[in-house]
Amino acid sequence: MTSDLEPEAKIFACSQSVYLAEQIAENYGVPLGKVTFSKFSDGEFQPSFEESIRGLRVFIVCSTFPSADNLMELLLMIDAAKRASARHITAVIPYFGYARQDRKDKPRVPIGAKLIAKLLETAGATRIMTMDLHADQIQGFFEKPVDHLFASTIFLPYVKSLQLDNLTIASPDMGGSKRAYAYSKFLESDVVICYKQRKAANVIDTMELIGEVKGRNVILVDDMIDTGGTLAKAADLMMEKGALSVRAICTHAILSGEAYEKIENSKLLELIVTDSIPLKKKSNKIKVVSCAPLFAEVMHMVQHNNSISGKFLM
Repeated sequence: MTSDLEPEAKIFACSQSVYLAEQIAENYGVPLGKVTFSKFSDGEFQPSFEESIRGLRVFIVCSTFPSADNLMELLLMIDAAKRASARHITAVIPYFGYARQDRKDKPRVPIGAKLIAKLLETAGATRIMTMDLHADQIQGFFEKPVDHLFASTIFLPYVKSLQLDNLTIASPDMGGSKRAYAYSKFLESDVVICYKQRKAANVIDTMELIGEVKGRNVILVDDMIDTGGTLAKAADLMMEKGALSVRAICTHAILSGEAYEKIENSKLLELIVTDSIPLKKKSNKIKVVSCAPLFAEVMHMVQHNNSISGKFLM
């Protein structure tokens, strides 16, 4: 009988999120649970929990960035946990992929984010924990509780430590103005907004600036950076308009295509990101602030039924 020695919660990870889950587990104070993947020769895989999870709360850490194998691993692990009689199954998804497909923005397209929500619930997730969703309303796609964390909780202390004078917070598009305003309220600074017209996905046509940046230290705020085109263009526009310096804060560093080159060649002084997605390569301009302590702390609160609202700085 080892029941009194059994830990109250166990943390497991999908193969591409092990680096983050190890830090979360370390901060939480438990070893990362053992899970193995047996692969078939055609690429199909089957996860297997190598320790008992009966009656326990399990946290499964997995950012669902492409390829779709990441999402598939998560779904199979949730199903395995359900069939192994776990009491609670919390899907910890630092970066919730497909979140950009949150509505029909033109005819005959899917609402991908809603489909993913349904898949997770059908697989057996009893709770979802994520960070900086592309749109807050995605929480409503779930029938289960969603803990929606804000990366501002870890970014704002870093911004404060820079001790910048004449600070201005900028949003690279109209959609992010709410986020920029929230940052500016906390930092007691001004807000400016970029206005862009897109010709196609990832291709920006023209960009205008609403507000004044002359003689200001600007920090652009966005939830994700994909190709880096928007941010690079916004930074160049700000410097053109007389800004002293331009930094950017982005929660999820997707950084696909030639993003690293674009950032290196842009007027951005620094790009501050979290480790929700692993960086493909090192860059002197990119500063990573870990989200592991925040997730570990909120997971602890969830496990012990404590309120988590105190973890939101804004």
